[in-house]
Amino acid sequence: MDNEAQESKEWDFAKVSELAGKIRENMSRVIIGKEKTIQFVLAGLLAGRHILLEDTPGTGKTMLAKSLAKSIDTSFGRIQFTPDLLPLDLTGQNVYRQKEETFQFVPGPVFCNVLLADEINRATPRTQSSLLECMEEKQVTVDGETRELQRPFFLIATQNPVETAGTYPLPEAQLDRFCMQLSMGFPNLFEEMEIMERFIQASPLEELEPVCTGEDVVSMQEACKEIYVHECIRRYIAHIVEATRNHEGVALGVNPRGTLAYLRCCQAYAAISARSFVTPDDVQKLCIPVLAHRLITYQPGQSSKILEGILDSVEVPTEYWQN
Repeated sequence: MDNEAQESKEWDFAKVSELAGKIRENMSRVIIGKEKTIQFVLAGLLAGRHILLEDTPGTGKTMLAKSLAKSIDTSFGRIQFTPDLLPLDLTGQNVYRQKEETFQFVPGPVFCNVLLADEINRATPRTQSSLLECMEEKQVTVDGETRELQRPFFLIATQNPVETAGTYPLPEAQLDRFCMQLSMGFPNLFEEMEIMERFIQASPLEELEPVCTGEDVVSMQEACKEIYVHECIRRYIAHIVEATRNHEGVALGVNPRGTLAYLRCCQAYAAISARSFVTPDDVQKLCIPVLAHRLITYQPGQSSKILEGILDSVEVPTEYWQN
């Protein structure tokens, strides 16, 4: 690689870290005490994947999605999922215009940059499945005609783990298309006090100004693909994935799609952290957020514990790591 190309890539990596820091700082004006969650969400965005937020109502899931959309100066769409929601309510449909005697396509809410699918598990499986093409191929097919979605396209879906009446659990195929499943969690005492102080007279979300554009995000996503992943790191990831498939407590381990999502998220996380290469620490930090929801275990709720055990058992690569 010549010096000019090397300098160009180093500039890209530095730019990614700089812009990601500005987005994170901007979102932290609204979302208080959740820097780690914001970091993971940004990693998912720059990896070109999607995020599932599972938490109780009122913990800031919608606010996080809105603050992200405003920070990157892109269009924002929100869909409240209900049992009577139809696939065409998401994707759009062809409407007959009698005056022109033609059909005209009316786009659905998925034609935006940042989409919030609120309480996604309240819609029927048929409606849930209408998002599969959007999430994987970044396109929508209606009446045999395919239309590309805007770039970037980033889906943040939420579900409430408390109220399970009238819900339809997400099938494994749908869960697998989310690169990470995250939880906002409750704030601590000091964060709660800061929330009240910051929101007592104004809404920081309304005052939020963009710090970059959608085109910047697309460029950042492309730059993240150039993050260097040494062969020993790739082997480390492969050993972790293989261990999920051979674990006695796991009925179904991580598939190749999950492996690639793991790799992309590690690259994005490294770029956000101002590095041009992935480290074992990146792999460990992202293991549970990226892989836990992909495991089907014999005992429910054991995914995180199993992955912690796998991380303890799989050898961590070092400078002289072999095999």
